[in-house]
Amino acid sequence: MTQAKLSSKEWIEAAFRALSTSGPQAIKAEAIARDLGVSKGSFYWHFTNVADLKTKMLEHWFEAATQEIIAQVNQVKGSPAERLQTLVDIATGNKSEPYGGVSVEAAIREWGKFSQQAGEMVKRVDTQRLDYLTEQFQAAGFDDASARTNAEVLYAGLIGLEILAIEDLANLRASMHHLLQKILS
Repeated sequence: MTQAKLSSKEWIEAAFRALSTSGPQAIKAEAIARDLGVSKGSFYWHFTNVADLKTKMLEHWFEAATQEIIAQVNQVKGSPAERLQTLVDIATGNKSEPYGGVSVEAAIREWGKFSQQAGEMVKRVDTQRLDYLTEQFQAAGFDDASARTNAEVLYAGLIGLEILAIEDLANLRASMHHLLQKILS
């Protein structure tokens, strides 16, 4: 194998792809190096060990799949409904492709059932996403209780539709926009 110069992000993406296809037991330096076509030396340049990689994976997921999306939506100058539509577009886009596609979130949730660290991060992500959605529905004119319920319904729709999309049983983006329109009307 050659000693390619890979970034930590490339290792993290490859680790998420391994997680998406084979579960948390597939997050191993040697197996990921083999998939990337490199030696393990690059891995140890970026990570102390596999536990360090897993920690950085979860931190990266929180940042890229929550914080960055919120920042993007906050830059939308339109109405609250337009911000929610943008959020649906981003959440159902192809941003997860380098990480294993639409199945990566389901794989992380499954990992969280068996790993305290992953489970705590899933709860942190879910809490932040639900709080943000609640704020958006409040900005759209819903009272606090309705805003929270709408946030929960929209978010649960996303989680469920992602699972159906993995099996090619749903058009994730179209169904999410339909659900959002029903909630807003």
